Amino acid sequence: MGILDVYSDLKGRLDGNVYLDEPMNRHTSFHIGGPVALYIECASVHDLGVAFEVLASTQLPWAIVGRGSNLLVSDDGWRGAVLTLTGQFKEMTAPFIVDGPVEETTDRQSIVAGGGVILANLVQSAFKHGFSGFEFAVGIPGTLGGALAMNAGSATEGIGTLVTKLTVYRPGVGLVRIVGSELPWSYRSSGLPAKDIIVEAELLAKPGHTAQIRAKMEGSLNRRKAQQPLTKPSAGSVFRNPPGASAGKMIEDLGLKGFSIGGAEISPVHANFIVNNGSATASDVLAIIMEVRKRVKEEYGTDLQTEIRFIGFK
Repeated sequence: MGILDVYSDLKGRLDGNVYLDEPMNRHTSFHIGGPVALYIECASVHDLGVAFEVLASTQLPWAIVGRGSNLLVSDDGWRGAVLTLTGQFKEMTAPFIVDGPVEETTDRQSIVAGGGVILANLVQSAFKHGFSGFEFAVGIPGTLGGALAMNAGSATEGIGTLVTKLTVYRPGVGLVRIVGSELPWSYRSSGLPAKDIIVEAELLAKPGHTAQIRAKMEGSLNRRKAQQPLTKPSAGSVFRNPPGASAGKMIEDLGLKGFSIGGAEISPVHANFIVNNGSATASDVLAIIMEVRKRVKEEYGTDLQTEIRFIGFK
């Protein structure tokens, strides 16, 4: 089955939209990336089932993408299918009572949100209803599903600590429900299988004082604004911090802040960010990544591991 056949088949059976040769610079926070063969918007569990039924009859590789906030796509694009969650996966509920022990004098409550929910919207919803625990996530881009998959957070907190239950779609199996405490959450990792797609999460919501929540959120956001280049396109932190060390400090100590190749530059604000100055290509970004890894290895003997994902590179 060729690409056009797959496109036609999906177009007639999905609630979501399907696009041919979709430029990924429209879907990444880097604003970089060539076209993918198929860009599939799945609006329901039914859509996911249909999409994987059709893709299973081809040799076409696939990847799940949220808002592309930690993603680098090749300039040449990718002869594969990118799936993204929309429709019902962008819905969330108001907090509700959770069965189980009461903590101190307050009820335990949860927010249920789809994997396609924008993380910033979830943080604001928790604040609106007077619930704390989400303040550290203010300013973190992307979707809830993406944030959970990599246990996004600050240097000291990860979103995985809030998870009571997860529902994932596992290709070839269907929906699988997982208790949050059973996952091996760690630094920038949920421990989920790579092909699991997070479609829904139940997150613990702790009642708090609105003024205190607002103060914590403002403090977190002000720190991000002061320490991160939020005004230029980037993919967030490029490298994982090695055990007991800071990737950003290692790069900065090598004098690499402001180092550039083409339109890509190591941010003068934070050395673990590569920014697009307006004309960067994926090749520019990759060249900087390789140079940084080379120099850090030479100076510290450390192999830096990337935090961002790559699509379309050999």
